[in-house]
Amino acid sequence: MNDVNLNSPFKRIHRRPPSPVPLSRLLFLFPFSIRLLFWTVKKLDPPPEATTSLLETPWKQKFISHELAVNMIIREKDPQPALETFNKVVEEMKKFELSYPNLVTCSTLMSGLCENGRLKEAVDLFEEMIAKDHILPDALTYNILISGFCQAGKIDRAQKILGFTRDKGCAPYIFTCATLMSGLCKEGQIKEAEGLLHEMRSFSLKPDKVVFTTLISYFCQAQRVDEAVQFLQKMRQEGCKPDVVTFNVVIGGLCGERRFDEALRMLEMLPYEGIFLKKSSYRITLNFLCKINEIEMAFRILGLLLVRGFTPHFATSNQLLLQLCEAGRPADACIALEGLLDVGFRPELQSWVLLSETVCRERKLLPAFELLDHLTLGKA
Repeated sequence: MNDVNLNSPFKRIHRRPPSPVPLSRLLFLFPFSIRLLFWTVKKLDPPPEATTSLLETPWKQKFISHELAVNMIIREKDPQPALETFNKVVEEMKKFELSYPNLVTCSTLMSGLCENGRLKEAVDLFEEMIAKDHILPDALTYNILISGFCQAGKIDRAQKILGFTRDKGCAPYIFTCATLMSGLCKEGQIKEAEGLLHEMRSFSLKPDKVVFTTLISYFCQAQRVDEAVQFLQKMRQEGCKPDVVTFNVVIGGLCGERRFDEALRMLEMLPYEGIFLKKSSYRITLNFLCKINEIEMAFRILGLLLVRGFTPHFATSNQLLLQLCEAGRPADACIALEGLLDVGFRPELQSWVLLSETVCRERKLLPAFELLDHLTLGKA
């Protein structure tokens, strides 16, 4: 057998399995042109028995990247052909002792299989990774399987994997628990979800706003808003600061049960507590009120929204103007219109016509002249 060319920038590296840092990972540190050269370089003195192997191509590749094979699987809608290629590549690389799969490679491959609903293959790869390649999984690997089973609606399997994680002394990530929490809530297993919340503390994990918001959202959807509010208070007591998403969920739950006074009180008081909501929070309440024709409270919400510099939804604003006119409240309609015009709102023609008719019918001449000014001066 000929000696390896010492002038070549690439040397054949032999490692005993398993290799924690295969050459394929280092390959991606080089620029693309160098990697392309590495991919197409002629193989030096292959063993005689390998002359007709999978790796024999017109260029006779010397090394094949694990990540490249994995990317093939992820890009394929049907990963079966790429998966078969990957397995053959792994066998060839083991034969030449050039490189071995590592945890990143196997985890990426399992993720692609789970995303395509091929959980059995993912579990088989997981077991083979441990038994044959002696690669120990980490919390991220467990999370991939838990997420896959949750997406497939197999929550019991996901719970077993979490228990297996605990038995192996591997503490899960917080987002692993959040993923399982979401799956439990979607299946309506609220007792198990609350049990998971307590179990997290046994892992010394502090529930974050994603975990709390998941539970709060479930209670609101199940029309159990009082329990949602209790969890919101508990969340703040434990030092976990709710965000706009959390408050929007609670506000939407309150409006869904027609507890508009509490929703309005929350909108009014939160800024004084250092919590500044976005326009979506106000729009949620205003939309609910307009839908059920609660004009008085909708008018208050509109004033609060405009004072704080937000613009209501276009369709909702037109709807509120029409409702005020139909209720015989042209003065309030004119006040609302003035505020909306100041923030750049331009009502529909139907709103202008109905408002003008209502003002004239009520013999409100001053508002009528002001509306005429807006029309003739091009402010609307």
